Amino acid sequence: MSRAPTTSTASTPGELGDANRSWPVRRGLLLESGPQRKLALAGFVNQLGTAAFLATVPLYALRVIHLSIGQVGLGLSVAGVVGLIAGIPVGHLADRRGPRDIFLITLLIQTLSMTSLLFAHSFLAFTLAVAVTDLAGSSGGAARGPMIRRFGGDEVPKFRSYLRSVAMLASTFGALAAGAVVQIDTDFAYHALIFANALTFIGSAAVLVKLPKLEPLPSPREEDRWIALKDKPYLAFIVLDGIMWIQSEVLSYALPLWVVLHTDAPRWFVGLTIAVNTVMVVFLQIRTSRGIKGGTVAGRATRRAGLAFLIGMAVIATASGVPGWVAVTIMMVGVAIHTVGSLWHAAGSLELRFRLAPAHAQGQYSGVFGMGMGLCYVLAPSLLGLLCVTWGTPGWLVMGGVFVAAGLAMPYVIRWAGRSREIADTVD
Repeated sequence: MSRAPTTSTASTPGELGDANRSWPVRRGLLLESGPQRKLALAGFVNQLGTAAFLATVPLYALRVIHLSIGQVGLGLSVAGVVGLIAGIPVGHLADRRGPRDIFLITLLIQTLSMTSLLFAHSFLAFTLAVAVTDLAGSSGGAARGPMIRRFGGDEVPKFRSYLRSVAMLASTFGALAAGAVVQIDTDFAYHALIFANALTFIGSAAVLVKLPKLEPLPSPREEDRWIALKDKPYLAFIVLDGIMWIQSEVLSYALPLWVVLHTDAPRWFVGLTIAVNTVMVVFLQIRTSRGIKGGTVAGRATRRAGLAFLIGMAVIATASGVPGWVAVTIMMVGVAIHTVGSLWHAAGSLELRFRLAPAHAQGQYSGVFGMGMGLCYVLAPSLLGLLCVTWGTPGWLVMGGVFVAAGLAMPYVIRWAGRSREIADTVD
């Protein structure tokens, strides 16, 4: 008797793996369990508290410590400058001693400095607390860079893009918490938020301590100790990339002032633009980063980003002098175009940040990169205020032209970097 044919239901290993994964993992909303997920979770917890703190610290200094506006600005400026100087030496230390332990130390320092802010009752105490916090924060960023590079493996751009999406999501929740505290506006509410931020550093450390320890990578014996500071192509990349990163302040600094001072759009529109930008980054950053691998492709993405910034800013500039609902429509289109440019730029920047740096010195190079980013954020308000807010429509076009010029120059710097070192696939 012949056996009737049967249909095989056996699954391939890949299919079984997909079936066993949860829906959020299959959709890319959650990373596979392992070091990458732990690093992302630690970053979310850290950014959640940091975003809430940054949005409320000026008011805390004014209303609880009773400092003047001038003292608050000076204290925060001093802290920002102090934070810039720590990244390079601490990054070098992370390269030589291992990044995880150095990162954990910086989180402990931030816990202590944030807690000390609860007992600050003078300008000096306030400045010291926020300066130490900024110092440890920039140091932690330099130590985190090598961890991202080594745990990211062959998919660093995708992993870093996921981390950026997570950070944006955490910042949104942090801003909501800050808004609640500002609405309550009591000493207890401000103290509770600062204490909660101190706890987020502990929570982040509790997650990171479970990561495997990364041993330092060997470096060439004849190599100069501070190679990142003498790497001219990398420094040129940081200058151009720092100019491009000013774009991140366009929507958070220049646009709100433009809406209020130069358009008839309702003020609530400012919050809507931030929400649109956040949603687009959270859902599109990873997808945008797919295929951005290698210096040549990253350079093209940066070049496209510069053009998108010019177009988006030109659209936003036309919102002045038109009815409110027309201004809202115009600026929403401009914000969407600008955000697409920011997605391209972030993907290219994050690829080049790690690809142009030697593996054994990722911490030191991350420190240099962080210093460039810090200077960008220091200069951005004054530059955008002068061009976009004070000058008006021509200033928006000039700033957009600056972004285009930086984007066009980036591929030449990448080729220069490829000729000056032996790093696999730097420009291919």
